[in-house]
Amino acid sequence: GGFSELPTCMQIWMGFFFSCFNTRLLINNGHFSQPVNLEEVARINPEVKAGGRFAPKDCIALQKVAIIIPFRNREEHLKYWLYYLHPILQRQQLDYGVYVINQDGEEEFNRAKLLNIGFAEALKEYDYDCFVFSDVDLIPMDDRNTYKCYSQPRHLSVSMDKFGFRLPYNQYFGGVSALSKEQFTKINGFPNNYWGWGGEDDDIYNRLVFKGMGISRPDAVIGKCRMIRHSRDRKNEPNPERFDRIAHTRETMSSDGLNTLSYKVLRTDKYPLYTKITVDIERPCLRCPGHLASLMLCICWFYNSCNEQKQKKKKKKASFGMPKRLQIGWTSAFILRIFFKFQT
Repeated sequence: GGFSELPTCMQIWMGFFFSCFNTRLLINNGHFSQPVNLEEVARINPEVKAGGRFAPKDCIALQKVAIIIPFRNREEHLKYWLYYLHPILQRQQLDYGVYVINQDGEEEFNRAKLLNIGFAEALKEYDYDCFVFSDVDLIPMDDRNTYKCYSQPRHLSVSMDKFGFRLPYNQYFGGVSALSKEQFTKINGFPNNYWGWGGEDDDIYNRLVFKGMGISRPDAVIGKCRMIRHSRDRKNEPNPERFDRIAHTRETMSSDGLNTLSYKVLRTDKYPLYTKITVDIERPCLRCPGHLASLMLCICWFYNSCNEQKQKKKKKKASFGMPKRLQIGWTSAFILRIFFKFQT
């Protein structure tokens, strides 16, 4: 007879106790202190292929999962994440890939935009149907907290040691979350305009609610996870605009997200345990002195053009029939208004 098709993977939780033991092994009073060697991690995970890809051999995975990590200057944390998560994800029998989206430059960090980029770039490589968005410093403590998608958007990091293993507030959607491709596109992805720390996870929660979706969560025991302690990253200070932006999610979500995503891939590196995509996320012109200088030059050019017209037609009034000062003020205000309109 012919070969029978592989069965669908049935998740088995016999690895659960091993996972908990491993987590305790490298944690000393809340600190991840023992060094991790990535060559050794790759050696003990031989089934993980280049770029951090894995698929079970003996069964067909229930889902194809892209794990997206927003990143900048957190190499040590990434080593711990890879050390812990690869064994867990394999025991969960997922067809998965790990994508580290590295923000180039020294501007304020933009977590949500990096996650959008990860979604777009991962789909260029494989037909993923589920996307897990994870901070690099969060380590799950229970294999049963499956990194896959559900009928409703899934919040996975519900019981963090940072918050005393409790949910800080009911609308909290930060840390680690999972959305199917359909759920993600339905909300137009995540916002692109949250620069600095805070606010984007609440904006994402609002988007889900406004599109009629609820939040699915594991219980507080299964959802336990550890945070690797660290000081606040440089150029990731609290975003002073976050509360105003959160208050206007309903108005902005259709015009700020996947459909307005702009970036440039600088390089893609396929390491044994992950794919690292370094990107220029194109800081908004409004905050860039170089672009403001260009704007002022544009105003000057416009004014000089008007002056030339005036010299050619000395008998006529200034262009637009306005006095010179009023003309300059009106022109500047008009260009600035257009400029601000396209930056918000």
